[in-house]
Amino acid sequence: MGGGRCITVVVAVLLLALRSGVRACPATEREALLEFKAALQEPYLGIFNSWRGSDCCHNWYGVSCEQESRRVADINLRGESEEPIFERARRTGYMTGYISPAICRLERLSSITIADWKGISGEIPRCITSLPFLRMIDLIGNRISGTIPEDIGRLKRLTVLNVAENVMSGRIPASVAKLRSLMHLDVRNNRLWGPIPKKLGSLGMLSRALLSGNRLSGPIPESISKIYRLADLDVSGNEISGPIPEWLGKMGVLSTVNLDMNKLSGEIPLSLFSSGISDLNLSRNALEGNIPDAFGVRSYFTVLDLSYNNLRGPIPFSISSASYIGHLDLSHNHLCGKIPLGPPFDHLQPSSFLHNDCLCGKPLKPC
Repeated sequence: MGGGRCITVVVAVLLLALRSGVRACPATEREALLEFKAALQEPYLGIFNSWRGSDCCHNWYGVSCEQESRRVADINLRGESEEPIFERARRTGYMTGYISPAICRLERLSSITIADWKGISGEIPRCITSLPFLRMIDLIGNRISGTIPEDIGRLKRLTVLNVAENVMSGRIPASVAKLRSLMHLDVRNNRLWGPIPKKLGSLGMLSRALLSGNRLSGPIPESISKIYRLADLDVSGNEISGPIPEWLGKMGVLSTVNLDMNKLSGEIPLSLFSSGISDLNLSRNALEGNIPDAFGVRSYFTVLDLSYNNLRGPIPFSISSASYIGHLDLSHNHLCGKIPLGPPFDHLQPSSFLHNDCLCGKPLKPC
């Protein structure tokens, strides 16, 4: 009996060992992660101290695996977090080095988040476009250079592309227009130049297009009018030229439009003031003509900034019929005449009207 029990225990231990081996991540993926780690230096938090042992699916910080296959599915490394490791250190993360092409050997990757580490440099590995299951790329807040991969459009499942706040250059690749599942495009604060892709309107699922703080030029592509889910359009701080399209005010769910600090010219379309847009910034352009007398009950603005343009004529009296205007800035134009009475003018400061030709009335000097 004793011998039988001994054999049973030995068999159980062996089965457990075998089961543990089966449940561990593939050795090739563990090696790829260790090669990825070797290209990075993180001196303060020790986030890679947990990357030990044979099973990269078990307690490796920032690594998640598919439950059944045990293949690596997610890398989630954020330099700004509320997790205990950051709270104990009382600091945000800082990491140098580069993103190793070894990451491309993780063939089941669904998301790559390597964000807000401030010092990671080098280029995005070109091979990243060969990962067929990739849904999210979030590399915001580093020092990544080079260009967005030209064939980024191969990632048919991609829903988030965020490379904001880096030092990337080159054009936004035309193949971006092939990312039919893309919902969030964020390339803010880089050194990108050239036109906005003409076929950007092919991105029917896109809800946020954040392109500000680059050197983009040319007009706003008409195809954008076809993105019926677009809620947030920000192309501020570029060199965008031409007129503001009338169709911007006719888009179904568009609520935030930031076109400030560009080279836009012509008159302001009437449609913008009777639309669903609630945050509209057109400041620091070369816009001309009068402020359209087109305000009404559908006009609801938390922010309306028309400052630093070449607008002329009076402030339209219809602006008083707007449902709500929170912040209004009409300064640094060539406006003239009496400031209307009543809301929103009864809560505005003089700074909203300064540096015009001949405006008068409260809160400025009496007429």
